[in-house]
Amino acid sequence: MARIYLPRSLVALIPALPGRVDVEAGSVLEAIDRMEARWPGLRYRVCDAGPVIREHINVFVDGEMATLETELRPASEVRIITAVSGG
Repeated sequence: MARIYLPRSLVALIPALPGRVDVEAGSVLEAIDRMEARWPGLRYRVCDAGPVIREHINVFVDGEMATLETELRPASEVRIITAVSGG
């Protein structure tokens, strides 16, 4: 199962969503869809219409920048990170 790490800012918005989730999925999109089935509202927070990853969200699979189409291996680590900006 792929291990998904979620940012605290996202966890705070969705009741009962843990900071780490193990998911059986073949791609990033499939992992998000499986989490959405259990925690409604998650996909809206991570994806825009298209679907594409939202502008201020970054997804890394095994340390590499990923897209929704990026394939997952059973031992993949996926990190969903919110961008930080300021001025």
